Amino acid sequence: MSELTSNLHVCIAGTGSYVPERILTNAELAKMVDTSEEWILTRTGIRERRIATADETTSQMATHAARRALEHAALAAADLELIIVATITPDTPTPATACYIQQNLGASRAVAFDISAACSGFLYAMKIAKRLISSGAFKNAIIIGAEKLSSVTNWEDRSTCVLFGDGAGAAVLRIAEPGEGAILATEMGTDGSLIHLLKIPGGGTACPITASNVNDHLFTLNMLGREVFKHAVNRMKEAAEKVIARAGLCAEDIACIIPHQANRRIIDAIADRLAVPNERVFINLHKYGNTSAAAIAIALDEANRSGAFKRGEHIVLVVFGAGLTWAAAAIRW
Repeated sequence: MSELTSNLHVCIAGTGSYVPERILTNAELAKMVDTSEEWILTRTGIRERRIATADETTSQMATHAARRALEHAALAAADLELIIVATITPDTPTPATACYIQQNLGASRAVAFDISAACSGFLYAMKIAKRLISSGAFKNAIIIGAEKLSSVTNWEDRSTCVLFGDGAGAAVLRIAEPGEGAILATEMGTDGSLIHLLKIPGGGTACPITASNVNDHLFTLNMLGREVFKHAVNRMKEAAEKVIARAGLCAEDIACIIPHQANRRIIDAIADRLAVPNERVFINLHKYGNTSAAAIAIALDEANRSGAFKRGEHIVLVVFGAGLTWAAAAIRW
């Protein structure tokens, strides 16, 4: 079924987000590892990030974001039909984090499951939910990106610990009424030959955490930053160009582009290659750092609520993540 010819168009009816109260500044990190405020800011664009408390789970953060999105969409949890959660930091290996959220919301009618596509997960979830709704299988869905990356960060590794934070974002999708906005085009891709660039090597069946390796930081994020940068920029550019073209748009038609919030240099490179002026690029990286699947979801909610775009205008979301994965979406709001 073609995204643009489906009889049932799908719109984003509401957004929501949540970040923990605890703020970890660059100055504090400079006391923890061999780095400086200036080094972090100039190389990443990050000033601070949010850190969840020890007893604050991914599902709890996601539930807060979901409730705000449901309220914004004027949709009761009891009427919710589908919950898709994108995360690499689930509450438990099983059941899915989405099941905890279903219970928290009281959304007893909803089908609930998780997907794992790292930072690209929220847009993977958007494509899946859009297809399921446009096919007539569901009338509505909530997609959530939620992460507690502080639980998988090596706080002794200055090359990675400065990058990540915690939080959650959500969006309610439903069948669009005549004259409403619509998700016009989506794109996603994967290159498994690049799995070594960004990964958590331990904790799965390939490398279980045992008494003998528990102190080896195997269950923390490892990254080859320079290689990630190169591939991220190329893949994001290609994905964004594809959805813009499929939606019948050009760069001048885009009121706001919301890129993955991972590194300011990557964001600037994407804006330059897409020929989109900086004032039309939404950035909140400086406040939250990289929150993986939650990053673009939080940014979408903040951009929406701050008036970065208006009803009827076109926006583009574009991401990359471990895998290597990438995705994009063109939306008429």
